[in-house]
Amino acid sequence: MKQKLIITILLALIFTSCTAKAAEAPATEAVQISTTPDLCARENITAEITKTNKLMRAFDDYSSLASSTPTDQLVSIIPAMQSIRRDTQDLQVPTCLDSLKKIQLAHMNTVIQVLLAFMSQSNNTEALNAGIQQARELHTQYDLEIARLLGITPQPAPTP
Repeated sequence: MKQKLIITILLALIFTSCTAKAAEAPATEAVQISTTPDLCARENITAEITKTNKLMRAFDDYSSLASSTPTDQLVSIIPAMQSIRRDTQDLQVPTCLDSLKKIQLAHMNTVIQVLLAFMSQSNNTEALNAGIQQARELHTQYDLEIARLLGITPQPAPTP
């Protein structure tokens, strides 16, 4: 009889111990604090935009150079622009910059396509002009998206 009582007490202690540990486990897991900073937070977003904009500025430098380069020499500029576009594609951005990156890539693709069409001496002036206009509009959208992300009001550029 003593043995049965001791076994019953031991089983009760084991069962109570297991139940208590199981009940504690979810509470311990739920109280985990992330050490990863929020890259979209006001104090971090400028640094993230700077990474993206650094690539856009390099691309813009090549675009300016391309506009004053003879057609037969564009072949030396376009690969550098394509490389910057690939770097932009590979750049990991926080979700709040997805739209900015999408606009940026659309702009880069349009500029490269226009230059390739121009280099092939396309006689379709309307298509080239439409491509140039689209690239300008995309760049404006890009600038407006940066302003929106930073919470600033863009100032209109003086009309030439």
